[in-house]
Amino acid sequence: MKSQDNDINHAIIEFYEKLSSWEATAVKSSGFSLPQVHTVEILGLNGPMRMKPLAEKMGVTTGTLTVQIDKMVKADLVVRRSEETDRRAVLVDLSATGHELFEEHNKLHVQLTSNITKQFSDSECTQLLDFFKRINQTF
Repeated sequence: MKSQDNDINHAIIEFYEKLSSWEATAVKSSGFSLPQVHTVEILGLNGPMRMKPLAEKMGVTTGTLTVQIDKMVKADLVVRRSEETDRRAVLVDLSATGHELFEEHNKLHVQLTSNITKQFSDSECTQLLDFFKRINQTF
C-alpha cells in the first residue's frame, strides 16, 4: 500500500464522519429518521422506483425497506402505486409532503456544497466532480 493511500483513507474517514454528523443534525429538526430522509433523497433524485432497486440503492433488504415504507406511507411522505406497464409491480413515489421535505433538505445539501467548494476555483470544482463520479462508479 502506498503511504499516500493511508492519508487518503484517513481523509475519507474524516470527511465521512463530519458529513454524517452534519446530516444527523440537519435531519434531527425535520422530525423524521435518517433512513426516512435518505429514502426521500433517493426518490427525489431518481423519481418513482420499484422496491428492489430502491432497497439496493439504500443497501437494505426489501423486507427492511417494506417496514420503512409502511411507516413512511403513514407519515404521508410516500405513496405506493401500480406501475402502468405492469400492474403487478408496485412503485414507491414521493407524496406532496415528501416532495416538500426533499426540496427543503436538498437546499441544505446545496448550501453545504456551496460552502465547501467556495474555496475552490472553477477548474478545481470540475476536477472534484469528476473525482466523485469516478469514485461512485467503483461501488
